[in-house]
Formats: sequence, C-alpha cells, structure tokens
Amino acid sequence: MAQSYQASRQWERINELWVTEEASADLTGFKSDRRNFNIALWDPTTNGIRYLRALVYELATRLSDDEWSKIENVRNRDVGDPVTVRYEGRSVCLDYLQAALELGFIEKELDLGGARVLEIGAGYGRTCHAMLSNYDLASYTIVDLTNTLKLSRAYLREVLDEKQFSKLRFVQVEDIGRGLGQDPFDLCVNVHSFTEMTPDTVEAYLRLIDERCGAFFVKNPVGKFRDKSMDGHQKGEEAVRLAMETGPLRQVLDIHDSQAVAAAVPTFIEAYLPGEGWRCAANSRGLPWSYFWQALYKKIDNGLR
Repeated sequence: MAQSYQASRQWERINELWVTEEASADLTGFKSDRRNFNIALWDPTTNGIRYLRALVYELATRLSDDEWSKIENVRNRDVGDPVTVRYEGRSVCLDYLQAALELGFIEKELDLGGARVLEIGAGYGRTCHAMLSNYDLASYTIVDLTNTLKLSRAYLREVLDEKQFSKLRFVQVEDIGRGLGQDPFDLCVNVHSFTEMTPDTVEAYLRLIDERCGAFFVKNPVGKFRDKSMDGHQKGEEAVRLAMETGPLRQVLDIHDSQAVAAAVPTFIEAYLPGEGWRCAANSRGLPWSYFWQALYKKIDNGLR
C-alpha cells in the first residue's frame, strides 16, 4: 500500500503565511520572528500567559517544604482570580511564590515574631497578607498613594480575618507626618516601588527609615533597560521617558547579562543604605527576575531580635 506523506492543513497554512519559500532568503532576525515562532517557539507576543505559567511551574518545582508551608499558610490567595499552576496537588501563583521567597530571606536575619512592620508602597497587599499569615506581628502599617491604598484596603479586608485586619493601619502619603504616630518600627519593607519614585522621594523615605526603623528589606531593580523587544513599549514612548526619570538607580544595562547585573550590585547596596549607622546584613538576587536584587539592612547595635 502506498504511503501518504503530506502536510497537515495546519502546516499548509503555516507554510503559506510564515515559513514561505522566501523565508530562507534572508536569515536576519529569523529566530526572533514569526518564522521561528511557528517552528520551534511559542510567540511570546501572544503567549504571555503560557510563558508566565511555565515560569511559575518551573519555580514551583524548586520550592522547599518550608517555602510551600509559607504559601499554604496564606488563606484566600485565589481572591482576584490569579494566574496559577498546580504542582503535586498544590496551587500557586507568582505573587505569593515570590512572597514566600522574600519571607525566607528576611527571617534568616530577623525574628519577625511580635514585629512592628512598615511597608512603603504595598501594591494590592500580597506581602502584608503573607507576613500576617505567617507571623504573629504586633502591627502592620502601609504607606501609599490614595487609590492604591483603597485597593490594598479592599483586598486585605477580603482576605484577612478580623484579628489580622485589626493590626493594620493605612496611611496616605500626604498624611505621613501625623499618620505614622510616634512608635518605632522593627522593619520597613519596599518591594518594587522605590524604582518608580523620584530620587528626592526615595531619599526622603530613606531618611524616614533611618529615623524610625531598626531594619530595612528592599527588593528592586539594579538599573533600567531600553530593550523595546521586551514589550514593544506598548505604553508609549512617554511612559518610557517617565520610567527613566525615576528611582535612585537610573543607569541603563543589559538586564539579561549576569556580569552586567553583578557589576551594578555594589551601587544598589550603597544606594539603599538608609544611613551611616546601618550595615547590609544580607543580599542576593531577587528571584525570579534577572535584574532584581534584594537586601536586608540593620541598624548597628539596634538591639533587634
């Protein structure tokens, strides 16, 4: 019997539209365009969720039992319909996976039992949610812009129990002077927001941390990037220009070059040191991102646990 070797209708279409007779005439850029995306790779411009899930899944395979425990201690993680994967029967999203890694980093240097925590720029509140779910904190204060504060308040009201929520205090940026009260904080937290503030604002917050806090955890980029292939600058060139003006670290680097990132780390550690009476107790890459770094600073002889 004669064998029938022929292209499927799917590949007939691919050959008609993308892997055409002309495709091999010029190899310039072919590994980053529709030719290769239809042969070997899923197109990242249309498969972002697929790649996000692949990233989360791979990270999930590397989690320790303790890190899984930190994630599963956080109830109501499904509020807001996050993009999740299931690994060995356990559900996880990127936000709370990162939170577990961050908490593990912090607790190696600082006892969080009974701690008074200040977070500057909490987003929707995932770090706060994770901390209150894993440690018996004395209090948790969030400083943020008005609209973001409304979001975090609504989210945390939904996901926390009454006892946990009662430990919260929400302070608008304009009310910092009187809203923070007089008590000191054991720890200040900033995750990926100092990089989006003006340099003067970051300096003001670092002075506040120096005056009011005993320890400081920061996780932010070591610099900026201008690689348009990353997102096509879909928010517009004005958004790119504004992003280049913010943060204490504005040097442009290849964020996927490990040596370039490593060279920027000393400047990162120096830039986020709250004052002369502080030391960097620990620092490492801020997984999963290639160009994020995290550091835990402590006041010298501050008597922290």
